[in-house]
Amino acid sequence: MSKVIVVGGGAAGMMASIWAARKGHKVLLLEKNEKLGKKIYITGKGRCNLTNACETEALFKQVMRGGKFLYSAFYSFTNEQVIAFFESYGLATKIERGERVFPSSDHSSDVIRTLQQILKKEKVEVRLHTQVKEILTEQPEKGRVSGVRLADHTVLGADAAVIATGGCSYVSTGSDGDGYRFAESLGHTVTQLRPSLVPLEAAEPWIKDLQGLSLRNVKVRIRKEKKVLYEEFGEMLFTHYGVSGPLILSASGIVNDYMDKMPLFMEIDLKPALTREQLDKRILRDFEENQNRQFKNAVGKLFPAKLIPIILMLSGICPDKKVNEITREERLGLVELIKAFPVTLTRFRDFNEAIITRGGVSVREVNPSTMESKLVPGLYFAGEVLDLDALTGGFNLQIAWSTGYLAGDSIP
Repeated sequence: MSKVIVVGGGAAGMMASIWAARKGHKVLLLEKNEKLGKKIYITGKGRCNLTNACETEALFKQVMRGGKFLYSAFYSFTNEQVIAFFESYGLATKIERGERVFPSSDHSSDVIRTLQQILKKEKVEVRLHTQVKEILTEQPEKGRVSGVRLADHTVLGADAAVIATGGCSYVSTGSDGDGYRFAESLGHTVTQLRPSLVPLEAAEPWIKDLQGLSLRNVKVRIRKEKKVLYEEFGEMLFTHYGVSGPLILSASGIVNDYMDKMPLFMEIDLKPALTREQLDKRILRDFEENQNRQFKNAVGKLFPAKLIPIILMLSGICPDKKVNEITREERLGLVELIKAFPVTLTRFRDFNEAIITRGGVSVREVNPSTMESKLVPGLYFAGEVLDLDALTGGFNLQIAWSTGYLAGDSIP
């Protein structure tokens, strides 16, 4: 029986601990927080989007970086196996829109409780309030992993170590980049770190007037000059600084590499179910019903109340103008505004608001079949600390479960 130390008690760390223990190892799980799974607790707005029930092959299409690297991990511990794993320990699950899988209770705490019960059953020793400062290797040359040094200078010996410390997102959960420092000190490359799946800031001064307005069933298109970077249908939200919501969070994972260089232009199709011709007929119909009313009083059926003042301003049509005096050109301009409502995107919000971290330990230096370091024998990586990221929908937690499983199960 060899001794394994797992650093980080999140999704990947707990899963790695469970499967290392099942292989017969003596496992010590170290977590610097006061409890395990702090980030799991807040995922999915506190409901925990466990995974996605799509075909396993479809998982790869949702991974922005590192899809090929994840082949062994995803097929070693599939999304179906993740669901079966939790259900075998009494956690009922359900599938919602977009094939998203949640605990039936809608409580992320039930996911954490289930994992804690399994850790106890597998006799994993858990130490909370325990901060690791350094991963130790055999001397004089940096050879095999030999243990860890804690913040209080205590040295704990080990035959293998798993770094599952997460990224830099949601700093309040303890994700402060420890794992990247450990990796770099042992010769690993850490790629550029950026917030991802994160709200975006906008340049328009009127954006704060739309704060709290949620738009459902709209289409968003984001361009760099004429090149379309992202186009999708769904739901978004205006904030006091810009935009957020499912569409925007997903977009941030795709347009990430472009925003440093220049602002990006977003167009919101407020009526995607209608062509421009159909929308023009709809507006004409509304205008005929209100032909003697002022323009500002004739568009109430078309838009949410909060949006009307902004539409009036951007349309260029005098709000007090009688509807029957509006020209064809003005009306067609209104159609264009509705089909391509403009927002200028300037920058990302920071790591405090990001769901995940883009970038991390270079996967070129990690064996994809085992999650073991190619540089340091006995050192394994799992979860968000790696340079892997996916879109929203349970895919990032699937990465954590799969890489955690593979790391724990691969320790000889």
